[in-house]
Amino acid sequence: MTASHSPEKMTRLLLDWSDGNQAALNELIPLIEQELHRIAHQYMNRENPGHTLQTTALVNEAYLRLIDQKKVRWQNRAHFFAIAAQTMRRILIDHARKSARAKRGGKARKISLDEVAIVSEERADELVALDEALERLSAIDPRRGQVVELRFYGGLNTDEIAEVLNISANTVTRDWNMARAWLSRELRQEDSRDEG
Repeated sequence: MTASHSPEKMTRLLLDWSDGNQAALNELIPLIEQELHRIAHQYMNRENPGHTLQTTALVNEAYLRLIDQKKVRWQNRAHFFAIAAQTMRRILIDHARKSARAKRGGKARKISLDEVAIVSEERADELVALDEALERLSAIDPRRGQVVELRFYGGLNTDEIAEVLNISANTVTRDWNMARAWLSRELRQEDSRDEG
């Protein structure tokens, strides 16, 4: 992000927009779109080239949902992109669930977190399984669930996650490692139950 597009400027514009300043929104839109494209591009790079949900479509849908947020009081740039990550996750999961239902009648196969690298038609059921496991993790340990969501779905790096959650980068790394191990174990156990 250039100096003219600094996190501080974006935070100021988000706060002004939250206060009803339409001029701030007009100045903010290109910054938001640029950052959403960066996040979506990072995520969609893990996709097969023939994926039915393209980066631009993901950004457009996320953008429309975010701009429509009337009751949110944006705290800063990090808060905005944390919500953006959640929004992209919902869009991707909705897309995956529709694909899984259409392809397999809704029966999802369980896999490990490391194996979930794409959300193509072939892998939609795997993403749904990961989402269900992530919901269970979030119920037990909300912060670790947020770390996974921000990293996996939001494409944020360790420092960005630390900023969003107001924790150290070392804590983010520790939470990511613990969450990944927990999710892997959970998905393996679920897969064993399905086979048994």
